[in-house]
Amino acid sequence: MTNQSSCCQDKSCCCEESSKKEIKIDFLYLDLNVCERCQGTETNLDAAIKDVSTVLEATGYDIHVNKVNIITKELAFEYEFVSSPTIRINGKDIAIEVNESSCKDCGDLCGDDVDCRVWSYEGEEYTEPPKELIINAILKAIYSENKTESMDEMITINYELPDNLKRFFDSLEKKQDI
Repeated sequence: MTNQSSCCQDKSCCCEESSKKEIKIDFLYLDLNVCERCQGTETNLDAAIKDVSTVLEATGYDIHVNKVNIITKELAFEYEFVSSPTIRINGKDIAIEVNESSCKDCGDLCGDDVDCRVWSYEGEEYTEPPKELIINAILKAIYSENKTESMDEMITINYELPDNLKRFFDSLEKKQDI
């Protein structure tokens, strides 16, 4: 017989919540008003979470989604932003490699040439991550053997803002000064 504290005998207590595991999803993007890549990524992320949420809840996971519009260089540094759009699960980018192609929408937004992320999945390239890629990344994060890797262990010591993003933010600032 186990000895429970009086807290855990009350069904409404906080002790039950502490047994929940957490999946933290960060969605980092440059723009949701103009950029079709960012809009499509948000749509596919929302659909993937909807599809997998029942399974996650049944297995004791809470999903927390943090959507961050990277509107300044400072935010880019804070989140160590490498390419738009980005999805991270528990601090880890779901894309194995960062591949980019010209993004007319973000280029129009800032008035310069800008490259944004393309996603590779099952031998194909997409300008928006397929819902299946996102679902697989979420499930992999849950069932991966290397669950102990923390965000602190993944932080790059010498993060530098990529030239592509420097050009985007510099052009955006010049455009706003006009």
